[in-house]
Amino acid sequence: MIAIGSDHGGFELKEHIKKYLINEGVEIKDYGTFTEDSVDYPDCAAPVCKAVLSGEAESGILVCGTGIGISIAANKFKGIRAALCGDVYSAKMAKEHNNANIICLGGRVTGRELAFMIVDAWRNAKHLGGRHADRVAKIHAIENA
Repeated sequence: MIAIGSDHGGFELKEHIKKYLINEGVEIKDYGTFTEDSVDYPDCAAPVCKAVLSGEAESGILVCGTGIGISIAANKFKGIRAALCGDVYSAKMAKEHNNANIICLGGRVTGRELAFMIVDAWRNAKHLGGRHADRVAKIHAIENA
């Protein structure tokens, strides 16, 4: 299951991504927001991050206006590796090299079709392990210091 959430700036793109993934047969849980009324991105990142960390969700997708704020907020959660991606290659590398468990997008800067390709690249990629796992372990060591 993929947890998905957004603030008001990412609401429209989140809705498109959600419908796209459901049509692809992917199980989704939407953590809001559910309108375009102004909300704070840290409040929207938290439930998605908690779902990923608890194991309720395998991974997560977060969207705000640029993707910057929500990715910063998400990365404050110990164990979250949230990658802001605006292109397909970065999304693939986020999973293969960094084992990103959350992907972040900018609703005001990323077109719908590109967003679908980014999400698919990340979702279909597999973490390569090896030296990349060693590097992810170093990230966790920094978190624990």
